[in-house]
Parts: sequence; C-alpha cells; structure tokens
Amino acid sequence: MGFISGKNPTEPPSELVSPLNPPARMDPSPSAADGRSYWRFSKEDFFPEPTFRNFSTYLSALTETPHRLKDRVFGRSSDANELVQSKKQSENEMKKCLTWWDLVWLGFGSVVGSGIFSITGQETHDHAGPAIVLSYVVSGLSALLSVFCYTEFAVEIPIAGGSFSFLRVELGDFIAFIAAGNIFLEALVGAAGLGRSWSSYVASIFKSDPDFLRIKVDSFADGFNLLDPLAVVVLAVVNGIAVTGTKRTSILNWVSSIFGAAVIVFIIIVGFVHGKSENLVPFFPHGAEGMFTAAAVVYWSYTGFDMVANMAEEVENPSRDIPVGLVGSMSLITVVYCLMALVLAMMVKYSQVDVNAAYSVVFERIGMKWAKYLVSIVALKGMTTSMLVGSMGQARYTTQIARSHMIPPYFALVHPKTGTPIYATLLTTTGSCILALFSSLDVLSSVLSFSTLFIFMLMAVALLVRRYYVKDVTPKRDTIKFMVSLFIIFGSSLGITFLWSSKQRGWIGYTISGGFWALGTLGMALTSKHRVPKVWGVPLVPWLPSLSIAMNVFLIGSLGTVAIWRFFICSAVMLVYYILAGVHATYDVAHMDQQEPKLKEADENPNIETL
Repeated sequence: MGFISGKNPTEPPSELVSPLNPPARMDPSPSAADGRSYWRFSKEDFFPEPTFRNFSTYLSALTETPHRLKDRVFGRSSDANELVQSKKQSENEMKKCLTWWDLVWLGFGSVVGSGIFSITGQETHDHAGPAIVLSYVVSGLSALLSVFCYTEFAVEIPIAGGSFSFLRVELGDFIAFIAAGNIFLEALVGAAGLGRSWSSYVASIFKSDPDFLRIKVDSFADGFNLLDPLAVVVLAVVNGIAVTGTKRTSILNWVSSIFGAAVIVFIIIVGFVHGKSENLVPFFPHGAEGMFTAAAVVYWSYTGFDMVANMAEEVENPSRDIPVGLVGSMSLITVVYCLMALVLAMMVKYSQVDVNAAYSVVFERIGMKWAKYLVSIVALKGMTTSMLVGSMGQARYTTQIARSHMIPPYFALVHPKTGTPIYATLLTTTGSCILALFSSLDVLSSVLSFSTLFIFMLMAVALLVRRYYVKDVTPKRDTIKFMVSLFIIFGSSLGITFLWSSKQRGWIGYTISGGFWALGTLGMALTSKHRVPKVWGVPLVPWLPSLSIAMNVFLIGSLGTVAIWRFFICSAVMLVYYILAGVHATYDVAHMDQQEPKLKEADENPNIETL
C-alpha cells in the first residue's frame, strides 16, 4: 500500500475503453442549461433518448433487444467517461468540500449504529462466547480488504457512483446494473429498517412495548398492519438535512459522532475496571464453528462504508483524503468493536449475557443503572447518523446511475446552490418512507443480506481485472492465464464454503481447496500486470483481493438459501426493467454518433422512423 507518483487522478486518462460518450442532445452542459429552472418536469428530462421519442421508435427498438443486450453486456465505460462526460448530465457541479477528517467521521457515523449494542450480546450468548472478539476481528479483516479495493478505485475515479461506476468501467454495464439494482433496493430497505428501529427504541424508553407509537390497522395483512408515522417523520427530517449542503451535514455528523465515541470510550474504560479475566474461560465454548457463525452475523455491523465511498466526487484532495478517510475509519471502527466485545465478555459470563440489551443489563448489575440511558442515547445517535450518511451516499449512488441513463437522467440533476442531488434524494426518501410506514422489521430483515457481500466480492474481481486486463493491450496469453487463475480462485473458494456449510470438518478437504486457492492466486501473481495505480494502490495484489473474494464467498455461503433466492428473484425483476428500458437508453447513449444522422433526417422528414 502506498502512494505512487503520477498525474492527478481527476484528469481523464489517455486511454479509453469502449467510451460511452453521451450525445449532444442528452449532454446538458452549464451553457446549455442557462435560463432553465432546476425545478422542471418534462418528458425530455426523463426520456431524452431517441428510443423513447415516440411509440413507434420504442417498438422498433424492442425488435433489436437481443443485439442491444449483447452490446451492453460486453460494453464497458471508461475513467474519462465517468469523470468528465457523465458528470455533464447533472448540469451543476457537486461542491468539493470534504477532507479526510470528514470522511473518517462519515465512516464512523455510517457504520457504528445500534448493531454493536444488540448483535454483540446475542452472538456472545448464542454462538461465540468470549471468542466474539475474534468474530469481530475476522469480520473486520474482511471489511478492511473491501475498503482497500474501494479506496484504490475511489482515488483513481473520484466520482459519486462508488461501486456502480467502478464495476461499469471494469465489468461492464450489465453487471453494474444488476449490482446497482440490488444495492439500491437494499439501501432503501436498510433505511426503512433504521427508521422503524429508531421508532422502536424511542417507544421502549417510555414503555416496554416497542409498538407503543405505532398505529394498528386490522384490515391489513400481518407484517404490514402496524403503521409507523414516526419512522416516516425521522426519515424525512434526516433526508431534508442531507439536501441542505454536504459540508453542513458532515459537520453535524462529526460533532454527534465525537460525542458518541466519547461515550463508547467511557463504556470501555468502565468495562475493563469491572471486568474479570476468569469470565473469558472457556474462550471457545462452541468451537471454531460458533466463532465463524458469529462472524457472519456481526459482519453487518461493519457495513455502511461503501456509502462514504460514494462521496468521492466531493472530496477536496482524493489522492490523500480518501485513503486516510476510508482506511482510517475502518481501522478505528474495528478496534472499537473488538474492545467493546472484549469488555462485555470480561464483565459477565457468556452464558449469562442478556441477548436483548446486553450492555444496559450488565451496567445495571454493577450498580450503574443510569448508564443504560447513555447506551440508549448512543444507539439512537448511531441510527440517526447511519440514516444521515446513508441518505447522502445513496442519493449520490442514484445520481450516477441516472447519469448513465439506466434510470431517467432527471434524477442526476444537482441543485446549483446546495450542490446536492435533490431529485435523487427525494426518490430514495420516498421509497424508504413508504417501506418504513407499512413494513415490519422482520419483513424488512428478511430482504437484507446477500447484496452487500456480493458487491464487495465483485469489487475485488474488478480490481484484479483493472490490474491484469486492459482491452487491446493485454496479450491473449496473459488474458487466458488471468481467466484460468480467477476461475481456480472462485472454484476453491466455493469448495471451502461448501465443505463448511455441509458440516464437514476433516482437514483433507480444506487443505486441498486451500491449496488450489493458493495455486490460483500464485498463478495470477506470476501473470504480468498491464496497469499500475497512478496514486494509491492496494498492497499485495493479487493476494489481498483474492483473499477478499474467498472471505466474501464464505460469508455468502453462511447466509442460507432464503437470502440467495431473494437475490435471484429481485435480480430477475430488475432484468425485466433492464430489457424494457435500461438497455435501450444506455445503448442510445453509447451509439449516439450513429444516431445523430438518423435524428437529423427524422427532423427533416417526420415520417421516417428512428432508432
């Protein structure tokens, strides 16, 4: 890991890989937008592409769906397109106002929510025992590996789209769309879940019933019959704050996060003072299996940093601030989580840990009943800042998807005064508020899971592709070696996951699978790299990205069949939208140089159909 001399990463590279240059008609620049109000609503703002010019052009485009789909499956964007061309769709620039200090606390505010207070007690009691500390170490290592991959891309391509843009450049439009659709859905569901958790937490302060502030409608189906207006209000307020300005929101976040961090330090100090080392024995009450099972669950306490990566476009000095901010925040969070888990294991025997309110109960046992209110305040603060940072990150993710025309480019517009994507924020806020109003936590939690790990795995693959494969540059021999090595890495990772899921604990199978993983990674290491990072690079490539692939595949395998089926069903629904709309809009953008003559001819003769 380190800084590599080179030109500023915000400058477009000289090489372009299948550039998707937006057309003049669909490429609004500030000069073109002069005199146009930001607050507008027309068909041209939503569907400016030739395919949607009229019904006949749309039907004609549908007949070319196989050709267009093939084109987009293999079509890749470029650094220059993401950094320069696509940004013009927003008409106004986002304001570069964030430093490494902002990113560290955005990461802390996004990741450190209520999960550490609820999940830790549950997994300590049910699965890991005192080894919960190692569960957080394993999950933290996996998250840190993903952070490394995100960081290299964010430094090289400091754009609002985060993983969507990175995957679009290296793995193509289609993979990026499937990944984006799932992460978009998961973000909406996650925000709705946070809103309802916030409501439950507030209700539990006044009364033991978490549904105290909800309205029951008997005529609605179970799971959707407890309306939660408070969750809607808090989501609306938080998102309203997020659109007022990035810097203002960041200051609010880091002030509240520093307060939360101070309370956590207090909890850790008191925990060590009252802790007993004998409570750490036995350290592995349920063996290594229990520790890894807990690791898969507590991993969700680390999610949220990808929302911070979406803020890269607004960072003042990406080459310095992004590595320090992302890697620094995740390292800090991992240390905090491990210490929090350790003090809980030392203060009370694992079998006596309260699974619902572990920290509040343990403080009550040592005569500090008032401390439970501190825990509640920090948990509420964590949920609030998680919603706040999530709102900022998801709006920018949506903005970049709209810039690509996979959804209407109307949602890419940035407000000239606030420098924030207000329409994208309204879209995500509306979706999360509707879900939060009707859907119970158990319904929402059944939807969450697979997508984040899937995207983290794809990011590791994309990093390897970026280093080892450059179109029209990498020799065919090196391409074959790279693909074979990647296939072996995936196959061996799946083998290890299958062995663990099938409860086989013999060392032979793991040794063989692990050996193949090492062999595949070594084969890739002996293959020539055809691109080096200009400024900041992930260390030990391909070993760290390969390890990230293996760990994410392993954690995916621990989720169960329900999460996997949810992913495929949601992806199938998204594929229908992509075939009917997304593929045609992006095809028009990619091939506008061929469309322009037809458009001019159509303008002169309205009877001529255009595609």
